[in-house]
Amino acid sequence: MTLAIVLAAGPSAAGLTTATGEPLADRLAAQLRLAGADEVRFAATLDELSELISTATAPVLVTGTDLVAHTAVLRHLATSPVGPTVALVLGDPPVPGRTAVREERGQVVDAGALNALDGDATGVFGGALRVGVDDLPNLAAAARAAASGMLPVAAPIGPAGDVAPLPANGGAGSGGSVAAGGPGSAVDRLFAGLAALGTLIFAQRVRLLVAHRVEDPAGLTAAEAAVTAVDEDRAELRLSVKEKDDFFSTYFVSTWSPYLVRLSARLRLTPTGVTAISVLFALGAAVLFGVGGRPALVGGAVLLYLGFVLDCVDGQLARYTRHFSAWGGWLDTMADRAKEYLVYAGLGFGVSHAGLGNGWALAIAAMTLQTVRHMTDTWYGVLHDEAARRPRTATNASGGIGDRLNAASTRVQADTGSVSYWLKRTVVFPIGERWALIALTVALFNPLVSLIAVLVWGVLAFAYTGALRTLRARWMWVPVLDTVDATLHRDDGPLARWLPVVRPMGPLTLAVIAALGPAVLLVAALLADAPDGLGWAVPVALLVLLVGGLGAGAAHNGPLDWLVPAALRAAEYLFAIAVGVVGEAPGWLIFGYVFVLTVHHYDLTARLEKRQAAPPLHAATLGWEGRSVLLALAAIAGIAGIGLATLGAYLLVVFVVSVVLAWFVRPARSARASVAPAGAGGAVPR
Repeated sequence: MTLAIVLAAGPSAAGLTTATGEPLADRLAAQLRLAGADEVRFAATLDELSELISTATAPVLVTGTDLVAHTAVLRHLATSPVGPTVALVLGDPPVPGRTAVREERGQVVDAGALNALDGDATGVFGGALRVGVDDLPNLAAAARAAASGMLPVAAPIGPAGDVAPLPANGGAGSGGSVAAGGPGSAVDRLFAGLAALGTLIFAQRVRLLVAHRVEDPAGLTAAEAAVTAVDEDRAELRLSVKEKDDFFSTYFVSTWSPYLVRLSARLRLTPTGVTAISVLFALGAAVLFGVGGRPALVGGAVLLYLGFVLDCVDGQLARYTRHFSAWGGWLDTMADRAKEYLVYAGLGFGVSHAGLGNGWALAIAAMTLQTVRHMTDTWYGVLHDEAARRPRTATNASGGIGDRLNAASTRVQADTGSVSYWLKRTVVFPIGERWALIALTVALFNPLVSLIAVLVWGVLAFAYTGALRTLRARWMWVPVLDTVDATLHRDDGPLARWLPVVRPMGPLTLAVIAALGPAVLLVAALLADAPDGLGWAVPVALLVLLVGGLGAGAAHNGPLDWLVPAALRAAEYLFAIAVGVVGEAPGWLIFGYVFVLTVHHYDLTARLEKRQAAPPLHAATLGWEGRSVLLALAAIAGIAGIGLATLGAYLLVVFVVSVVLAWFVRPARSARASVAPAGAGGAVPR
């Protein structure tokens, strides 16, 4: 049950009445109910708010009494999928009594008085926030501290909720600050205290809709007029489109996809249903690419484009209807990759079927390259988010090529719509550009040209992003693997955990060495007239591969250790491909095995984004080194093809069962346990 609290403590606009004659606070309460709150309570003091929070078992919405906004603004705040704790942030200039905010990459990284921020303010607190269940103790501690005229310390809060005295001038202290010029409203002090505790807070910006904080009848009248002037439903439909998307998506999809969004909503389609339809379109395109012939290739290109449109529509529909779920987000991530790799498979088969060359080799290369790229993208995003949350220090505040690159990137990103902005977004070869390139090259030429084009652009994009990110990462020097379960995201098995630890070389160096052995074996096998004669080299390549396991127990705190998961993925994929080539397994079988591996690894990255625990049957996947040992044994026994097929089928079954357990069986059990009657281990609701 979602609880909403209207905080009327301290200086506020509680006495203002709206144009209809009702108190502004009462209208806010009604809007909170429309926004999804199951219960709305009023708190006259911060202590009373703290007591209400102590009984909450679900996310809590908190607002002041001076907010005039569309109901959709509060609904977006209540349903935001970006994180558990989200604050409304306005673009208004900071004023006395309001908490200034500095945000980076959508996260509130500092909040307090304008003159106390670690950098320039990017906005001002909008007087409303949603706090996730895990952050409710911090919210209660911030309320108690603000009620006593104190602010929490900046260091991680302890069990007792330690606080430090607020400076007499109301400015910055060792643990945080309130808005300059006075204590500010209670909700401002509450938010400043929550941020000072180091709580991860995401920013919810207002775009196209209206939200203002008011102080007097004139301000209230002006804000109400601004709200009335905007068509709420039309604005929500436009808001379903991402504010910053890639070039192809922006100009060739989002210009007309909102019409499909509205139609889908009227037909009561769910985002998951649209995702399923987009998979069918991509599958149809892959089949036509495999069939070959100009009509089939053109038809496949059209289906591929329409499938990508639907791929955009599912997310837009979720934003328009506010139907978000962890399952839907996970499924969308997995479906995107599955669709793309099915298309690669269709192209690869089409090349071979038409006698244009070894299409499966090109398809395997494209899939491997794209997966390793995605792994670096994911972990660089985690690195950037972690860097944004950390205070700036003298060592990385300014100077050096990393700082200059960071500043240049920020300037380009801020210059929305410029040529440099679109070049930066396009050169990295995002999914819209990939699908557009495939559709155009297939329709105009053939699958061989399409796969070569994907590989060439992909390699150039990988080199570009890799070089720049490496320089920026060395400047930021922020460890990220140490903030998560490194064993899980390395995908280590029992063997890696048993191996001795070699610390001086570092886990990244060891992971890169691990990839070199399989790479050399693969190149030798591809160049050899009789690759099966290299069976003796498989154990040697395996030993080199296992070098990567020597860093499993070492600290992953180097500036480039965020590359370790991608390096290990490359090492395992290269070894599996090399085993298949040496064992003369068919190309489609090697592709299928690597595809199953990528599905498993994308599951891990999808869980990383939500900081979820390991899949239910993760231990049964054996780890990258365990799977590689089994393949090596199959190759030595002369049954590499059987080994790939058997192990691939086993991993696929484990993955499917794990998905069923994680998303259906376990949630159903939890739901039954939560409503179990008395005498059966449950409690009777009061």
